Amino acid sequence: MGAQDEADIVIVGGGFFGCCLALFLRSVVARVVVIEAAPDIMSRASRVNQARVHTGYHYPRNMLTAVKSMVLHKRFMRDFPEAIITDLCSLYAVAHRNSKVSEQRFFRMFHEIGADITPASPGDQALFDPNQVAGVYECSEYAFDYAILQRQLMSRMDALGMDLRLNTTVQNVSEESQTCVVTLSDGREIRAGTVFNVTYAHVNQVLCEDAFMSVPLKHEIAEIVLVEPPEELTGKAVTLMDGPFFSMLPYPARDLYSLTHVRYTPHLNWRETPGTPPPYDILKNYDGDSKAPLMIADAKRYMPCLAGLKVKDTLFDVKTVLVKNERDDGRPILFHRAQGDSRVISVLGGKIDNIYDLFELVRTTDPCWAEADARHVIGSP
Repeated sequence: MGAQDEADIVIVGGGFFGCCLALFLRSVVARVVVIEAAPDIMSRASRVNQARVHTGYHYPRNMLTAVKSMVLHKRFMRDFPEAIITDLCSLYAVAHRNSKVSEQRFFRMFHEIGADITPASPGDQALFDPNQVAGVYECSEYAFDYAILQRQLMSRMDALGMDLRLNTTVQNVSEESQTCVVTLSDGREIRAGTVFNVTYAHVNQVLCEDAFMSVPLKHEIAEIVLVEPPEELTGKAVTLMDGPFFSMLPYPARDLYSLTHVRYTPHLNWRETPGTPPPYDILKNYDGDSKAPLMIADAKRYMPCLAGLKVKDTLFDVKTVLVKNERDDGRPILFHRAQGDSRVISVLGGKIDNIYDLFELVRTTDPCWAEADARHVIGSP
C-alpha cells in the first residue's frame, strides 16, 4: 500500500457536506481522504434541489428550525457570497384552504421573531387568485448556484493537495481497536482513525455492509421540473404555504427556474428496511413519467400566469429524511455513531446551512478537533 492508504480521517461522500467537512477537519489534521462514487463532487442531492437558501419562512410549524435558519443563512451568505443570488423578490403566499397555518399566524410568527416580512405590493398580490390565496408577503430569501459552490470547494481541496478519489465506492468498513479499515472498489484499503459516512441516501448502505446499527430513514424519488417563467415572474420566487402546494425558485446553475409541488414532486416513497434495494438502484430502475403537467395544472389555479410556464427539463433524484421528522418541519442534522464508542460516524443534513451545526458537533466530539475552523471551507488565507 502507498502512503495515501494511511489517513487520519476518511470522508465517504463528496457532496457539499462531505467536502465541507473534509476542509473543516483539514484545519487540524494533515491526512484527509474523500471517497466519491461519482465522476465529480456535488453531483447528486447537492445538485438536485430547489437551490433555496432557507431563511426560515419555509418552517412556520417549527419555531426552532425557523429561527436557526434565520441565523445560519446569514453566515452561509457571508461565507459563500459568490454563489448567492440576492437580486430576487421572494413571495410567500398562504392558501385559503388546506393550509396548515393561517395567513394571520404565518405573518405574526415571522413578524414577531424579527424576520424581514411585509405585505406584498398590490402588483405582486395581483399575480395570485384572491379566491384561492388569503395573503401574500414579500420576504427576504435567496437562491444559491450549486455549480459555483462545486467549483469553489474543488479548487480549495486542490490547493491543499487533498486526496480525493472519484469514481470509487466503499465496499466495506470495519474497526480494529482504534483503527478503521475502509475497503474500496479498486481493491485498495485505507486505514484511518475515523470514518465519516456522509453518503446521504446511502448512509445505511455503508453501515449495513458491516452490520453496524442502521438509521431509520425515509426515501422519496423526487422530481424537480426546470422551467422558463412567464415574463411577469422573472426575478421572483414564489412559495405557496403550507400544505400540498408548490414552489418556483430560480435555479441559477441552469439559468432556469425550479418548479416543485408537495403532492406531485414525490413519485415513490418508502421506509428503508433490511433487504430494501439501495435507494440509487431504485432510482436507476424507475421509469415513471414526469408530473410537470399536473404540477402546472394545480399551480395555475393559484397563479393564473403559471399557465405560461415552459418546461425545459426534469431532474430526478432521491430525497432522504429521518423517519422521526417525516411529519413535522424539523430538519435537525443526523450525527450518528455506528455503535458505542465507534470511530464510524454517519452524518445527514436536511438543509445546506446545517453545515454549521455539523461543525459544532464535530468540535465537541473529539478533543483533537476542538480547535478546527472553517478557514479552508471559505477559502481564507
